[in-house]
Amino acid sequence: MKTFKSTCVIVCILAFCSLALSAEFGAYRLLSLSESEKLILVSKVPGKAKFLLDASSAKITVDGNPAEYKSLKSFSLIQLKMEHRKLIKTGIDLDGVAIEIRISSSEKSR
Repeated sequence: MKTFKSTCVIVCILAFCSLALSAEFGAYRLLSLSESEKLILVSKVPGKAKFLLDASSAKITVDGNPAEYKSLKSFSLIQLKMEHRKLIKTGIDLDGVAIEIRISSSEKSR
């Protein structure tokens, strides 16, 4: 019985950790870009929640084709898959990491 309880505790802890670090995918408004550190500031659509994210390793596609980070400047609405976690990059507190950024050119451009 004791091993069952400890197993349940471990499973609950792992489930909580996976929820805390889960990836979230949705529509975001691109507010600002940092070209040197590859950081992006985005806000959830609709809403006002803002997130500062590390986009240095994000997979970026425009209309399904691979694109470079600097091509993000042309767009204001993006589809973003991100992982929420607090981290520090070059002394800046970040809200998470951008995993994938999708852009459709039919969306409204800047």
